[in-house]
Formats: sequence, structure tokens, C-alpha cells
Amino acid sequence: MTYRVLAINPGSTSTKFAVYEDEKPILVKGIEHSIDEISKFNNILDQYEMRKDQIHDILDENNIDLKTIDTIVGRCGGLPPVKSGAYKINDAMIDRLRNNPTLEHASNLGAVIAYSLSKEIGVDAYIYDPVCVDEIIDIARPSGLKEMDRHCLTHALNTRAMAIKYAKMNGKDYSDLNLIVAHLGGGISLNVHQKGRMVDFISDEEGPFSPERAGKLPVTRVIDLCYSGKYNHKEMKKRVRGQGGIFSYLNTVDAREVESKIEAGDEYAKLIYDAMALQIAKGIGELATVVNGEVDAIIITGGIAYSKYMTESIKNRVKFIAPVEILPGENELEALAFGGFRVLKGEEEARIYKED
Repeated sequence: MTYRVLAINPGSTSTKFAVYEDEKPILVKGIEHSIDEISKFNNILDQYEMRKDQIHDILDENNIDLKTIDTIVGRCGGLPPVKSGAYKINDAMIDRLRNNPTLEHASNLGAVIAYSLSKEIGVDAYIYDPVCVDEIIDIARPSGLKEMDRHCLTHALNTRAMAIKYAKMNGKDYSDLNLIVAHLGGGISLNVHQKGRMVDFISDEEGPFSPERAGKLPVTRVIDLCYSGKYNHKEMKKRVRGQGGIFSYLNTVDAREVESKIEAGDEYAKLIYDAMALQIAKGIGELATVVNGEVDAIIITGGIAYSKYMTESIKNRVKFIAPVEILPGENELEALAFGGFRVLKGEEEARIYKED
């Protein structure tokens, strides 16, 4: 049987969406939203009608009837901790996202738009692997400070999709494997999958620095800087998320620009870039201990995974742990769509979202 899935991935200034038929994309689009367009709205979720109408228009322009869609899958983030996989969007979820989201982010629009469109055509809509997926084992929760337990925030959507993809590529079942996945983008996060469950992680604020984030820092020196009088609360947050990492050293967040500097003989750029690779490798090694070193494969994904320089630097340091597979790209629309296909085909049962 042929199925069609509409996947929707809103960002702060863009809406990316795609129509997949039998797991092949037949339409992939990205709508850019100007600051003027966005500034007309008081909050993020007020934008949903505008973004939904633009999706409608592009589907019409490409002769794709919304009624031919079997399910719609939207990106989502601002929910309390949930399990991995698909959740059927319902009124309780929309109420939470509208009135009490745990995270104010444009990705929340994915669920709202998907639900609205699904009601127009009478199909079910889902979210899949939101950033709030939290399945970590109890022993991984204590942070070292009682009132600051660790809560999982990671690139769950792409990393889990790549773990499932790796298993399928190798004729194996995801639930039979132990995998470490490193997502390399503007932020860098790593997680370890044990027999189909993400049991531990290293977030983008407690692990390797990245193009724009500082990652883990010497905490007492951070406290000193916070009280130095140089920065207020907002400025300090910007220092570690937005102006940290490679940006703080080289005044760029573009890894390609850094590699150009290295090719031109810039030794300082090489030092910083190699330091980032080392920190990523150390994070992989750290997560290998969670499964007692029993790792079937290490997967490197995300935008920076297109860089042979970076992936080879990491691979050379961690290949003694397990084979390394490079699966580059963000792959978010594909991950959303393929999750929808698994539900449609009965390979996976969607959960029902409930408020505790």
C-alpha cells in the first residue's frame, strides 16, 4: 500500500516541510520568514495560521492535494519529559504548548500546525522524538548538586533516526544494538542507545564546545565571571550560548570558514578546531563506559559530519572502541516522515499524550 506523509519542521525564521511517498521525497520546501513578518505577532504560536496558510499555498502550487496525505508529523519541543517515538497529537498536548510550554521555541508550531491541518482532512497527526525525550537510567540523573539533577535535552530526533537507519543498513534491529551517536551542529550533543533506549547523554552545555556554544566550563571560574560585574544575566547566557565555542576564539560559527583558515596555514584555527574534535572524542569515550564498553557502532551525524577533516580526527581517536559510521546531515524532515511511516505500517504504536 502506498502512503503519503507530510512532515513539518518550523524554525525561528523558517518553516521547512516535505511530502514523502513510500519513503521518497516528492516535495521538499523551505519558507523563509522575514523579521518584519515575524514581528507582527506577539508570541510564537500566534504565527501558526500564517505558516499553515503558506504551506497550503505551496502544496496547491505543486498540485499536491492535502486530502491525499495519510498522516502529518510535526516537530515539537516544549512538553514535559516524554518517551521516544511517536505521540498522537491531541487537545491536551496543544493546550500544554499554548498555555504552559516547558520550552518557548518555534518547533512547538510543528505540533499546532500538524494538528490543525489534520483536522481539515480527518487524519491523525503526530509528533516524533521531540527534544524533551528523556529515557535516561536513574544512575545517570544525579549531577553532583542535589537541586540540579540532569534532565535530557538532546538532538533526539536526528540521533535516534540515524541509529535506526544504521541498524536497517546493516540488517539488524535497533533494539538489539548498543550505539553511540554524536550530533555535530551549531550545538553538539551525544547520546548512547542501549537496546533501543537512549539511556544517557551529554548535552550541548555539559560536553564538547561547538561553533557557537561553550559546552562544559570550569564552574568556579564561571561563577566568578557571573559576579564580576562585566555581564548581566542575559549577556552571560549569550556568552555561553551564541557567542561561545569556536565563535569566542575565531569570531565565526562557520566550520567551513575555519577549515579554510587551516588550509591557509592558520595554526591557531587548527588548534581550536582540533580541540573541538578532541572534546567530541572524549565525550564518545565517556559514554562507552555507560554500556561497559560494549558498543556495536559509533555514528557521527549533523551538518559538521560532512567535514572529512573533523570526522577523521574523531574517528582516529575512537575507532578502538567500535566501528565508526558517518551519516551526515540534519535529516530532520526525513526523521519525522519515516517515524510517520512506521506508525502507518504498524511497525510502531503511537503513544497517547497525557498530563500527569
